[in-house]
Amino acid sequence: MLNDRVEIYKSYFPIEYNLQFFADGPGGEKTEPATQKKLEDARNEGKVCKSRELVMALDLIILFICLKLFTSYISQGFVNVFNLVYGKIPDYVLYDAKSPEAKDFMVLFQQVIIDSLLILAPFLALGFGVTVVSNILQVGMKVTLKPLEPKLDKFNPINGFKRIISMNSLFELFKSIVKILLIGYIAYTSIRGNADDLFILYDIPLTQAVILCGNIIINTGLRISFFYLIFSFVDLFYQRHKFNEDMKMTKQEVKDEYKNTEGNPEIKSRQRQRMREASQRRMMQSVPEADVIITNPTHFAVALKYDLNIARAPVVVAKGQDYVAMKIKEIAKESGVEIVENKPLARQLFYTLDLGDEIPPELYQAVADILAVIYKSRKVS
Repeated sequence: MLNDRVEIYKSYFPIEYNLQFFADGPGGEKTEPATQKKLEDARNEGKVCKSRELVMALDLIILFICLKLFTSYISQGFVNVFNLVYGKIPDYVLYDAKSPEAKDFMVLFQQVIIDSLLILAPFLALGFGVTVVSNILQVGMKVTLKPLEPKLDKFNPINGFKRIISMNSLFELFKSIVKILLIGYIAYTSIRGNADDLFILYDIPLTQAVILCGNIIINTGLRISFFYLIFSFVDLFYQRHKFNEDMKMTKQEVKDEYKNTEGNPEIKSRQRQRMREASQRRMMQSVPEADVIITNPTHFAVALKYDLNIARAPVVVAKGQDYVAMKIKEIAKESGVEIVENKPLARQLFYTLDLGDEIPPELYQAVADILAVIYKSRKVS
């Protein structure tokens, strides 16, 4: 009956398929959060989570705030440059390019460039500093040249086409359209609100006209900048979400990474087993040298050795539980080592001391009594 149903299903689905082909990457779907090692590797390759919009927003805000605070300084500086050039025009307008006076004109041109740069230099330096600090606050300080290294896959037209036609590129396109529309609307409403002031520009002195235009531009820029800052926080949230999703790993990738970093668990388990066996063999070889074996009598066995040349008090040279305890007692019997049954002492020695430890002072008397009996019996014999 079951075989008949299978044949019917095969008739409806004549093409054989494997669901593994639909898995997302090797090892299945990427459902596991990125490990610390993968995040560090990505960081070393220059792959970090940051929002360029936030950097631009902070640059714009700082720029327009500085312009608003130093409008008079900037406007007066450029007015002085304008007066310098305008005052020299009559001296050069009658000369051609081959005349000696043309050299003086080049000197004037260089002076204008230098004066303009001196006016703008503090603001350019401040903008550079804000850019560096805002990037460091987002991703920290890490210099890497790997993103600049040439990679063949960057020249692959298929990969380039995938980057162009992707969810990320569509989101960036949507984001750009929203920015243009909102910035255009903010600029339009801001300038429209100052339309009456623009009509009096011809009736006021040049300095006042420059200051008026500067205030309108700066106020408009501040409104756009604060909107841009809000927009950048939304983009930062999206970039972090996208980065976390891109960094996710499959279960197989997590296992492979663990094997590469920590080693194969099965191999490490076998290595630990061999180390335990070697340690146990060395411990058993020390049993014949012990002075006494303190037992529970069936569950625990602790071998003590007292040698003033080695330690001030008896030392644990071997200990074990259940099967190991039985082996210790067997070797002790074969070697003629005394076995003394003392349940409380055996348990305390087993749980509080490790191999090579001296017994604590509170156990001196109990152990000394046992050793005294053993030494006395040896003398008698």
